Amino acid sequence: MTVLVFVEAGAGGVTEVSLEALTFARGTGAPVHAVLIGAQPDGVLAELGAYGAEEVHHVTGSAFDAYGGATWASGLEAALAASGADTVTAAGTPRGMEILAHLAARCGVAMAANVVALVSADGDTVARQVVGGAVLEEMRLPERPALFTVAGHAVEAQPAAAPTAPPVTVLEPEVAPQDLVARVVATEPAGPDRSGALTSARVVVGAGRGAGGPNGFDGVVELTEVLGGALGVSRVVTSLGWRPHHEQVGQTGSRIAPEVYIPCGISGAIQHWAGCASSKTIVAINTDEEAPMVTKATYAVVGDMHEIVPAITAEIRRRGRHG
Repeated sequence: MTVLVFVEAGAGGVTEVSLEALTFARGTGAPVHAVLIGAQPDGVLAELGAYGAEEVHHVTGSAFDAYGGATWASGLEAALAASGADTVTAAGTPRGMEILAHLAARCGVAMAANVVALVSADGDTVARQVVGGAVLEEMRLPERPALFTVAGHAVEAQPAAAPTAPPVTVLEPEVAPQDLVARVVATEPAGPDRSGALTSARVVVGAGRGAGGPNGFDGVVELTEVLGGALGVSRVVTSLGWRPHHEQVGQTGSRIAPEVYIPCGISGAIQHWAGCASSKTIVAINTDEEAPMVTKATYAVVGDMHEIVPAITAEIRRRGRHG
């Protein structure tokens, strides 16, 4: 069995969640191959070798200069054929989910999303998060290739005990015209991004309707900065136009699994809970002691977020000054 891992990388190197996917793949005991699509940032090959990739498949060509779900799935399909892998995985990011879903449709097999563990050594049965992470479901993947995405923080990213110097196979597959229909053709500068890569953040501070309006986020932004975390918001916040969509946590936003999540003024509707239920510790701040988020939280503070959050920030700064 060979495991092919779709890797996401940028100027800062391989993303944390892709390193987690590589670590997860090594846990199968099978040879691990990595696939890069599009640009190959400096230093990425060494990083992939450090995390145990035995071979790297680099899909390149003008068709892959811009992202497109179907386009990049064509590249992943070519890498699958070149590697001879019988298992393909990726981090459970929006991009990883989309590309593997396309590949599953092309291969005529099922895809398991948000996998947290292998139940059988041969990979035929996996455990995955469902119902917003509240339930673990066992799913069989008897057909080949077996396709699944790895839930964020299902494992901790760990370098391999014996780093490799992986050879690179360059692939330039042809892409069918229909696969080029939907692609990113232009990008525009966005406003300040406080999300800080939500899916890989260890600390997330959340804000909901309790912020009161577009000018009610100064306190949570400051707390986010003090904690070195990421800012996440509820769907109602983005629907009202108070904050950009890339900061949204929930069923239609990012799924997070930080060590600590601090939702402020968020009621905890099922759509939001679906995105944050995997958080290790939840400290809820809300005026409603019966709010779902308060009743489900590890710890809760009942009160106005505009009073409590600045007090927390001030205490953290005071302790920092006094050791």
